[in-house]
Amino acid sequence: MISSEMEKENTSQQYKNAMEVCRSLFSAKLKDYGSAWRILRLPSLTDQIYIKANRIRSIQEAKTQKISDGIREEFIGIINYSIIALIQLEHGVVSSPDFSPEKALKHFDEKSNLAFNLMENKNHDYGEAWRDMRVSSITDLILQKILRIKQIEDNKGETIVSEGLDANYLDMINYGVFSLILLNEKNFDA
Repeated sequence: MISSEMEKENTSQQYKNAMEVCRSLFSAKLKDYGSAWRILRLPSLTDQIYIKANRIRSIQEAKTQKISDGIREEFIGIINYSIIALIQLEHGVVSSPDFSPEKALKHFDEKSNLAFNLMENKNHDYGEAWRDMRVSSITDLILQKILRIKQIEDNKGETIVSEGLDANYLDMINYGVFSLILLNEKNFDA
């Protein structure tokens, strides 16, 4: 039996490894496209995340796919688009790209670290319950978060008793990373 301290260290390292994969792809896309994503409004980002989560669910249910990008790639997309949404929440939307690759990566790292710290705090309180979850259940939770975000967006960002947009995007980042970890541990796609 792994001690909880060893499990925590393992989770932290697995999380960092998964996030490095996401960061590498983000960095490569910055070289290809620059920071063109800076023009995206939050509802556009939410819809992009929805498309990816819905595709994951479709693949999980059908147990087949026709496009080569797999579930792992879609979770990476959810993580990266959620980080972009957090950046947009903080810095606003612009009419033309305005971030250098270095500045974009700096902001990516800030939001990634924010999500990591949240994960560690929640992991402490929840005792790594996510490790006993199915990836399909995590997919459903991401879809639920997206629907919550859409409702908050429709309410012009206002909530009465609920967490705001940023908390939902942070949760989706962590759900995405947990899914990547579980998929790697089980060495399969659903």
